[in-house]
Amino acid sequence: MNQDLSIIQLVLHASFVVQLVMLLLLAVSITSWAAIVRKLRALKEVRELNDAFERAFWSGTSLNDLYASAAQNAKHAGPMERIFASGMREYQKLRERRMQDPATLLDGARRAMRASFQREMDAVETNLSFLASVGSVSPYVGLFGTVWGIMHAFTGLASLQQVTLATVAPGIAEALVATALGLFAAIPAVIAYNRFAREIDRLAIKLETFIEEFSNILQRNLGVQGSSASGH
Repeated sequence: MNQDLSIIQLVLHASFVVQLVMLLLLAVSITSWAAIVRKLRALKEVRELNDAFERAFWSGTSLNDLYASAAQNAKHAGPMERIFASGMREYQKLRERRMQDPATLLDGARRAMRASFQREMDAVETNLSFLASVGSVSPYVGLFGTVWGIMHAFTGLASLQQVTLATVAPGIAEALVATALGLFAAIPAVIAYNRFAREIDRLAIKLETFIEEFSNILQRNLGVQGSSASGH
């Protein structure tokens, strides 16, 4: 009995549809774990790059020097640095066109940073919808496999004259493995999704705060210097 009811034996003796469901759930689970690992690494890298740029930004380095560094390091820059570069690029373009109105210069830089912010958030949120789908759908896929397996088991028992627990248990156990796999795929995906969603929300707040702080610096430079944005 113990050998017959081992997990491997249950999977091997399950019906084709249940085996197909199990295979699908196993593939989904592996894919979601890969997505989780990639997202953990990506968010860690984003935090480190943002922190490094924030330290440089508040160290007293001039805005022009920071912009030159950001333009040179564009491929390896973090979200905050790219947002800063977008604002400075638009600011300088407007000044090259002889725009002298401080409100126009500030509004242009702010709009460029908001557009860059949306692009950065779209990139950071990659794979979140997949994890949400895995977390919500996998239990139902596993339940479908279980229901199908139980139906198959009882259909096979219909021709027997005498039914005991020993004859019913293997078929039901095979079917329940599908539900277990569904939960195995769903639970890590839900936990990871909630953690990533909270972390991305904190990142969004941090970036929006930076946009406001940088806008205030530009506004002060426009008010005090009138024709220069060389420091902050």
